Amino acid sequence: MALQGKLSHPNRFITTHDEAGKAIIDESLPAAAPFYSLGAGDAAFAQCYVTSEFPVKLADDADMNSYKAFLASPPGLTVSGGTVLRYVDMPPGALSPMHRTVSLDYGVVLEGEVDLVLDSGETRAMKRGDICVQRATMHAWKNRSETEWARMLYVLQPSQPAVVAGKEVKEDLGGMKGVKDSE
Repeated sequence: MALQGKLSHPNRFITTHDEAGKAIIDESLPAAAPFYSLGAGDAAFAQCYVTSEFPVKLADDADMNSYKAFLASPPGLTVSGGTVLRYVDMPPGALSPMHRTVSLDYGVVLEGEVDLVLDSGETRAMKRGDICVQRATMHAWKNRSETEWARMLYVLQPSQPAVVAGKEVKEDLGGMKGVKDSE
């Protein structure tokens, strides 16, 4: 996929051990994080790393094997019981659908400025380096620029079911195109 605006293509370096137990860089996957588009003019996702369980099993490269399977068939926004490390590139002026994942997510603005929009109508402008701790709430993201792409990094982690006012809340992807239900 073509790079979005002036955003660089991120590399991710995965460590492992050699036969003597020394730390080395795993070379079984290219360093360039693979991106996929959600549709023409929509956001682009990069699956930087995905696990199928938490705590993750490192022995026998179980986590690497799980990640390679997710590269072949990308997961939904979250992985029940696993973790997701993802870049999201947003086109100028883009507003995501209002959505909820039942997970604990850390969202960090890496490039540009982004509005966090909550279903209550409350918003927060986030600048480079700002972090949102997303706790299973209905929210959307808006790229504040009409001319430049924005990039966020997300770490999504499994959570216990979310209960609000005595009622369990469910995942709601808000009709996001190109995103399947969570695993």
